[in-house]
Amino acid sequence: METLRVRLPEIPPSSYPVHFCAGPGAIASRIVAISRGAQLFLVTDRSVYRHHGMVMQRMLLRSGVTFRAIVLPGGERTKNRRSKESLEDLLIRSGAERSSVVAAFGGGVIGDLVGFTAATLFRGVRLIHIPTTLLSQVDSAVGGKVGIDHPMGKNLLGAFHHPEAVLIDPGFLRTLPEREYLQGMAEVIKYGLILDRRLFLRLKSSVRAIRSRNRTTLLPVIARCCALKGRVVAADERESGYRRILNFGHTVGHALEQASHYVIPHGMAVSIGMAAEAGISLGLGMITPADLADLLGLLGAYGLPVSVPRGIPRAAILRALSFDKKKSGGVVRFTLPRGIGRGVTGVEVPPEILSGVLGR
Repeated sequence: METLRVRLPEIPPSSYPVHFCAGPGAIASRIVAISRGAQLFLVTDRSVYRHHGMVMQRMLLRSGVTFRAIVLPGGERTKNRRSKESLEDLLIRSGAERSSVVAAFGGGVIGDLVGFTAATLFRGVRLIHIPTTLLSQVDSAVGGKVGIDHPMGKNLLGAFHHPEAVLIDPGFLRTLPEREYLQGMAEVIKYGLILDRRLFLRLKSSVRAIRSRNRTTLLPVIARCCALKGRVVAADERESGYRRILNFGHTVGHALEQASHYVIPHGMAVSIGMAAEAGISLGLGMITPADLADLLGLLGAYGLPVSVPRGIPRAAILRALSFDKKKSGGVVRFTLPRGIGRGVTGVEVPPEILSGVLGR
């Protein structure tokens, strides 16, 4: 019998906009244009709803959008299979259809959970990201990676599902607690260290303005991070190679989150992970002591931690690393800096260097 080949149509190149909006009214106007009359589900968490939910609903009603608001618990512990199943049930019982639009209105946890649900509901419904934290505005809302945690590791279940648009309003950042705001700076610093030396230097010279959330200073920083992320995603959408450059700090960071049972939040874990992985880079001769001091100094200037807290066993971190979703052939490979503004992927780290850095 001859071999049959199923030919698939070529998927044309596509793109989606990242709109910078001045207030919920501008966001509502964008949603009107994107949804084009389809039913909208606005999914958020309790904290975001308390600060911004009523205003956002009022703006949507004024714009004539038909929508239903769904409010979930917040925090990393919400990002699990049970929450996804509950959200699916709510959407289906509420009359969601394949033509519906689901808007993730919140930080990275809501974006990941809602995005993954949108990816699998009816084999994919339309998605809008409305990120409300610095971390989600500069990183997780752009790029199409969505997912949930598994008891054996962070983000082990997920998909690639790009939004119709990302709607960013830096005004949301005014209500963030200081610690949560600064978590986002870990991702911003990551971009500077591995991709953009000029951004790294800007972060050094603008600490006071950025920490005070000065919109004039902050907006170009957010836009630059989105542009860098977009460039990486365009080069490697499915993380088969170059996109792994964005994993700097996340390999150790994710393991630390899991080892702490998610008591250590993502941004803080990434900060510690960057410090540890830069220490590995120093041990491999890829950066200088001055480079490491530069990074540690910048993390400290933004109030970010650089060492593993006491009470978290090194063995638990190493065990969590063994389940890292990015390992290949049983080996965990790291993204590491090679000087300020340049990173390299796929670095195998000798166990003695890894254990030595984590054991400090």
